[in-house]
Amino acid sequence: MMRTSRRSVVDPFIVMDVMAAAARAEAEGRRIIHMEVGQPGVGAPAAATAALAQAMEKGALGYTVALGLPALRARIARLYGEWYDVDLSPDRVVITPGSSGGFLLSFTTLFDTGDRVGIGAPGYPSYRQILRALDLTAVDLPTSAAHRYQPAPGDLEDQDLAGLLVASPANPTGTMLDKPALCALIDAMQGAGAAFISDEIYHGIEYEAKAVTALQISDDVHVINSFSKYFSMTGWRVGWMVVPEDHIRVVERIAQNMFICAPHASQVAALAAMDATEELQANLKVYRENRARMLAGLPEAGFTRIAPPDGAFYVYADVSELTDDSRAFAAEILEQAGVAVTPGLDFDPSRGHTTLRFSYARSTADIDEGLARLKDFMALR
Repeated sequence: MMRTSRRSVVDPFIVMDVMAAAARAEAEGRRIIHMEVGQPGVGAPAAATAALAQAMEKGALGYTVALGLPALRARIARLYGEWYDVDLSPDRVVITPGSSGGFLLSFTTLFDTGDRVGIGAPGYPSYRQILRALDLTAVDLPTSAAHRYQPAPGDLEDQDLAGLLVASPANPTGTMLDKPALCALIDAMQGAGAAFISDEIYHGIEYEAKAVTALQISDDVHVINSFSKYFSMTGWRVGWMVVPEDHIRVVERIAQNMFICAPHASQVAALAAMDATEELQANLKVYRENRARMLAGLPEAGFTRIAPPDGAFYVYADVSELTDDSRAFAAEILEQAGVAVTPGLDFDPSRGHTTLRFSYARSTADIDEGLARLKDFMALR
């Protein structure tokens, strides 16, 4: 039997297991309401697919340069001026194979074997597993409701971190860091000579206040984003990162060898998607309506301990009064109610056995039906 590496021992992404169980139920003829996956219920903007069709008629789509199509990098740089009043050089923008490619590039650029990297808990589970696969040490920083489930400078004391990764809006909570809170974390890390990475994949999906980019505070950060969420292009696997000027060539060398480039076809589509404002804002209107229905409907169903999300399309619920095994509880909800939800163990290995994440990225009709099913399920429980 062929050997495997120590670094390959990573945990499964539980939400993918939930998706597989839901798919099996659908194959048996059941209709499942999907509240488990953080995937927009619509596809890429029409302008994106039209632009790709036109490009394919013109000729072959081969490799691009490792940093990405110059036109796309320039358009992303312009976005920072439009959204945040940040003057950003396109030279600092790197196109990546989804945000996942950005994390690989960022972690490889910034850290050496064994380095300790702080991540908030609850948080996106793949941070931990990618760090582990790179032989880095993920340090869970247990966050509290008092800080809206976001890290605070006090959480960093005596941790000996080489870097900190934060997400705002966050997955699974949808909570955001305001400018003073984000500034305090960046200052703490830079004061300790450590790196700061800002995951901004849910920017654009905000409800009451605009999310703050780390680039409004400092140029000496890594910012990672993607076309998967606001731009509804999950399966296209295209994202971007913004790096300091002195990191451009470092990242470029790694990207050349690790990926060659992000998919050319996806880059063409992404460029067109950036100007599909009317369609993208229509999607946001759906998320806003779904959020309102979730915040009203989940407590009516019996899920009362929730943190209202500032952005993204998730609600994170404390279900400790209902279960101490969120994975079994999620399986019970899927089996009996036909609603797929995600156990909190994906996001917080220590405390996630008493939490669930509900996604409201699908159609409003699906959200209404899912809430009705949850209410009926809880009434009989």
